[in-house]
Amino acid sequence: MQKVFKFYIGLLLGFVSFCGIAQDTIRPAAVDSLYREDQFYVGVTYNLPLSLPSGTNVRGLSGGFQLGFLRDMPINKQRNIAIAIGAGISIDQYGQNLFIGETANDETIFRVLNNVDYTRNRFNTAIVEAPIEFRWRSSTPSSYKFWRVYAGFRVGYAYWYKATFKQTGNNVNQTKIPEFDPLRMAATLSLGYNTFNFFASYSINPFFKDAVTVDGEKVDFRTLKVGLMFYIL
Repeated sequence: MQKVFKFYIGLLLGFVSFCGIAQDTIRPAAVDSLYREDQFYVGVTYNLPLSLPSGTNVRGLSGGFQLGFLRDMPINKQRNIAIAIGAGISIDQYGQNLFIGETANDETIFRVLNNVDYTRNRFNTAIVEAPIEFRWRSSTPSSYKFWRVYAGFRVGYAYWYKATFKQTGNNVNQTKIPEFDPLRMAATLSLGYNTFNFFASYSINPFFKDAVTVDGEKVDFRTLKVGLMFYIL
C-alpha cells in the first residue's frame, strides 16, 4: 500500500513538474505589429432624394444595399491612420413622385405626379464603384473593438438603371434616358464603435444632365444615403 501511495505521489509531482516546464516553454501568441483593418464592407441605407423639382416628395420604398472590398494601408507607425482603396457594388431604389417617360419622338418626359393615382413610381440603379477612404481608428494590434471615423470619396459607373411607373392599365419601363449621367461621384462618411457604424453618402453630381420638367423646372436629382455599415476583417 505504501509503495502504491509513493507511486501516485511521484506521478503527481512529475505531472506538476511537466506542467511547469510546459508553461515556461510555450510562448504566448505573437502580436501582429503589421495588422490591417476592415477589409470587407456591407451596408444598408435609406435613400433620400434631394434637389428635386417643387412638389416632388418621397413615396414608396427608397433604400439601398452595398458591399465590397477595401485594401487597408496604414500610413503611421501606430497604424491607426490609414488610406484604403477598393471596389464594390451598390444597388439602390428611389421611390418618389417624379415621373420619367418619353414621347413618341423618343424625347424624355420629366413630370411631377400631382393629383395622379398610381401604384408605383421608382428609379433604380446598379453601380460598380471604387471607394477611397482616409481612416482614423483607436485600434491596437491586440484590440478588435475600437472607435473609427472614415471619410471618403466614391467614383462609380451605373451599368444598369430603370425608371418604373405603374397604374391601372398602364405600365411604363424606361431603360434609355439620354439625360442620365452614368458617372457617379459621392462623398462618404462612416463613424462608430465595433460592429455597428453610422454611414452617410451624398451625391456630388446629379443623376441627370440638362434635364427639365414639362413645366420648365430644372431636375437636379441627387441623393443622401444614411444607414448602417458593417466592416469585416
